[in-house]
Amino acid sequence: MSSFKSRPVRSPELPEHETFRDATAAVQRLIDLYETATNFLGEKFSEVLEQGQPDVRYRAFYPEIRLTTTSFAPIDNRLSFGHVTEPGRYSTTVTRPDLFAHYLRQQITLLIENHDASVAIGPSITPMPVHFAVANDASITVPQEGAMEFTLRDVFDVPDLSTTHDDIVNGYGFAHPDGSRPLAPFTAQRIDYSLARLSHYTATKPEHFQNHVLFTNYQFYVDEFEAMARAALADPDSGYTAFVGPGNVEITDPDTPMPTPDKLPQMPTYHLKRDRDAGITLVNIGVGPSNAKTATDHIAVLRPHAWLMLGHCAGLRNSQRLGDFVLAHAYLREDHVLDDDLPVWVPIPALAEVQIALETAVAEVTKLEGYELKRIMRTGTVATIDNRNWELRDQSGPVQRLSQSRAIALDMESATIAANGFRFRVPYGTLLCVSDKPLHGELKLPGMASDFYRTQVSRHLQIGIRALETISSMPLERIHSRKLRSFEETAFL
Repeated sequence: MSSFKSRPVRSPELPEHETFRDATAAVQRLIDLYETATNFLGEKFSEVLEQGQPDVRYRAFYPEIRLTTTSFAPIDNRLSFGHVTEPGRYSTTVTRPDLFAHYLRQQITLLIENHDASVAIGPSITPMPVHFAVANDASITVPQEGAMEFTLRDVFDVPDLSTTHDDIVNGYGFAHPDGSRPLAPFTAQRIDYSLARLSHYTATKPEHFQNHVLFTNYQFYVDEFEAMARAALADPDSGYTAFVGPGNVEITDPDTPMPTPDKLPQMPTYHLKRDRDAGITLVNIGVGPSNAKTATDHIAVLRPHAWLMLGHCAGLRNSQRLGDFVLAHAYLREDHVLDDDLPVWVPIPALAEVQIALETAVAEVTKLEGYELKRIMRTGTVATIDNRNWELRDQSGPVQRLSQSRAIALDMESATIAANGFRFRVPYGTLLCVSDKPLHGELKLPGMASDFYRTQVSRHLQIGIRALETISSMPLERIHSRKLRSFEETAFL
């Protein structure tokens, strides 16, 4: 028998599960259990750093939510979330209940009301990795494996890929090891992993992220977003309360400087905040489908209400002009990064609520409507590829596929973001701006680009913000519609 199995295990006292009919009390119980576990692991880890390897193993567990239903009584069939599909046992592990308190209260309330049942709160059987337990304690850093005189995993639990996967959102028929079915789309370890990745890639804490997200691939949009954020802070009627940049610098006064970090993160992120996270987050994901997948993989655990891609594209029609807008209503996926998670034969539908919000915002900002709007905007298929220099290939293959698909624009991120939105049940949309026309001899050259950026970025960003503000005013059951839900869905959004 290995030393790992023979070493005795010490854990905080594990209370019995307690049932609740009040969501606020249930969430407070989750917070108490989580704090007990993280405090225990933090204290023991500090002791081990000072005193060396102990002769025991330390383990704490994530809290969990459980629901048991026995009735086939029908639920309001207009609802896309807030209920389970049939009688049975359901559960989910929970992390950072302080961060997700509003979300958890909302989802638990719907369960209690829709099923006229209690939820049970208690410790799960899933160990909490020490890395995640101390992640929010700036005074503690977990050394890399090999930096200490003993093996970390002999004393503490470390992240486990068997509970950090996407089998719930990707599959059908998933069940937890104890046989219960999932209440939520992500396990606690999967969420913790993404929260850590978000801090790393964006240099901002997860608690600053807002429920409405804009993705872009150019720094010009960041500069314009900061200018708009300062104008919003100067307007007492805007509803926006603060602006946050990389390094977690938060300003509430429009004239306060926003220092630039010595080293920008891979995906600089900025947050224009409103109460209850109803503001807007802008992420500069850079160029390419891999970055687009990385960003959306991790932001998805925060359960945003919508995300939009605002980027530049190659116009594929001779009738298009530089600066014209493209509203995607379909996607040709040749980005390949999601092929294993979401096969290319899966259709990615346009979402009416998002499409209408975007088209209405274009009309409001440009002061054009109806037939006149067609002068500057086309609706059609956007092709997303993973080869930035596709123009250098033999044109017979790519151009034929683009023509057969009726594509009107080509980029490297939009289909990835839309497909991951579909996969994670996050409402999505795309509004691009034509910055070159390589099939028609208009290439993206420095002088042309600079003039284009000066004239177009501001109103493009205004349109995106206006659309998200419209979406933020919609009831949750309207924006999170049944279109994004499959045969077997989790009760939680």
